[in-house]
Amino acid sequence: MHAFACPNCPQPIHFEARLCPHCQATLGYDPVIDAFRHLTDGATRWRGEDSGAREVVVCANNNAHAICNWLVEPDEPSHLCRACRHNRTIPDLAEPSVPPRWARIEAAKRRMVHTILKLDLPMETKAEEVPGRQGLAFDFLYDPAAENDEAPQVMTGHASGLITLNLIEADDAERERIRQNMGEPYRTLLGHFRHEVGHHYWSRLVETDPDCLAKFREIFGDERIDYQQALAEHYNGNGNTVWTDAYVSYYATSHPWEDFAETWAHYLHMVDLQATAESFDLSLHLPGESTNAAPGNDIEVRFDPYRADAATLARHMEPIAFALNSMNRAMGTGDLYPFRLSDTIVAKLDFIARLVAKNRVAAGVKPRSVTTT
Repeated sequence: MHAFACPNCPQPIHFEARLCPHCQATLGYDPVIDAFRHLTDGATRWRGEDSGAREVVVCANNNAHAICNWLVEPDEPSHLCRACRHNRTIPDLAEPSVPPRWARIEAAKRRMVHTILKLDLPMETKAEEVPGRQGLAFDFLYDPAAENDEAPQVMTGHASGLITLNLIEADDAERERIRQNMGEPYRTLLGHFRHEVGHHYWSRLVETDPDCLAKFREIFGDERIDYQQALAEHYNGNGNTVWTDAYVSYYATSHPWEDFAETWAHYLHMVDLQATAESFDLSLHLPGESTNAAPGNDIEVRFDPYRADAATLARHMEPIAFALNSMNRAMGTGDLYPFRLSDTIVAKLDFIARLVAKNRVAAGVKPRSVTTT
C-alpha cells in the first residue's frame, strides 16, 4: 500500500484516517482514485471544482456508526462503499465491547479489500453472484461463550463465499493466546482476512477452471481428500504430514485447501509490504554478502509489486524482512516476519501470482505483463 497525504495540508496520514491529525480536516478515502478527499467543514459530500466533476459521499457505515472512512458514489443503491457492501451480518452493537472490536475488524478488512482492488481481481457481492461467479460476503458475530473461556460457538472460517469472523479475534490478548496454543508464528486480523479470502478465490478462480485445478493438484495436492478428517488429524497430532520447508506454515500442512489459503495470504503479505516499501522509496544496504542481494548488497524496490512475479517478490523479501526484524528486535519485540521462503514455497507463490495475473485479464482489465526485476 502506498503512503497517503492529507489533501488539505498536505501531511502524511495513515490509511485509517477520518480526520487529519495535523489540520483536523475531515477526510474520506476514494477507492476510485486511491487517494483521500477533503470534505470541507465536516461535510459528508465532495464534488470537484469543475461542473461535470464526479461526486462522492461518505459510506453509510460512517453516517450510522462512524466505522468507515471510505467514499461512495451517491447513486449506489446500498449507500455502502466497496468494502462495506460485502457485509451480510454486523455484530450486536448493544454489547459495550463490540463497537471498538468491530472497528478494528473493519479497518483490517478495508486493507485486504484495498489489496484486492489494486490486484484488479473480480470481487462480486452475493447480490451479484451467478453460477460460476461466486460472490463474497462477511458475517461478523459476537460470541458470548468466547468471553468466558468456553468453547467458542462461532468459528472463524469460509463457506461458499461467506467469511465468518468471531469478534474475539479483535481482542489482542485472546488472539495472542490462541496463536501460542496453536503454535503459529503469525496471527493477526489482517492475516485472517487474507487467509479466508484465499479460500474464496480458490472457489472463484481455481475450482471453476479445469486446467488451473489440475495444476493446483500437481503443486498443492489433491483437495478431494476428506477435509474434516484431515483437520481432525491435524489438531489431534495424528496427521502424517510434518511441517517442512515445503509449507509456509504448520497449518498449511493440514490440507491442500489450507496450504493454498496460507500461501495466498502470504502472497498478499509480500505484495502489500513491498508496495509500502516502494512508496517510501525504501533502499537498504546489507552488511556482508548475500546471495539474494542486488550488486553491492543494495536493495531497492523499483517495481510494481502488484504486478511482479513471485521470484522477484521473494528475492526482495529476504533482505527487507531481515531489516524489519532487526528493527523489531531493537525495540525488544518479536520478529515482524518470522518466515523463510524455500524454493518449494516460491513455486507455490508463483502459481498464485500467475493465477492473479490471468484473472486480471479474465475480469476485463487491460492486460499488464508480469514484471521481473
